[in-house]
Amino acid sequence: MTIGGADEEKELLLDGSNQDALWGINLYPDNHGSAGWLEYDSMIDLRPRTGNRTRLVEDPALRDRIATVVGRSVTP
Repeated sequence: MTIGGADEEKELLLDGSNQDALWGINLYPDNHGSAGWLEYDSMIDLRPRTGNRTRLVEDPALRDRIATVVGRSVTP
C-alpha cells in the first residue's frame, strides 16, 4: 500500500505488483471509523476489460477487502 498518486502506482508496478491488484481510493483519516473515511473513486479504477466500467470500485466485496487492508494500515 502506498499513499499518494500516479507516481506511487508506478513504483508499485516497478516493484512487481500486479496492475489488476492495484486500486485507488481517497482517504480521509480525520473521519476514520465513519462511512465516509474511504472514497472508492480513482482514475486507475476505470478498467472496462475487467468489468469495472467507472472510476468507482464497483464490487462491494472488493471494497470490503480494501477497507480491511487500509484499516489495518492506517492509525487515526
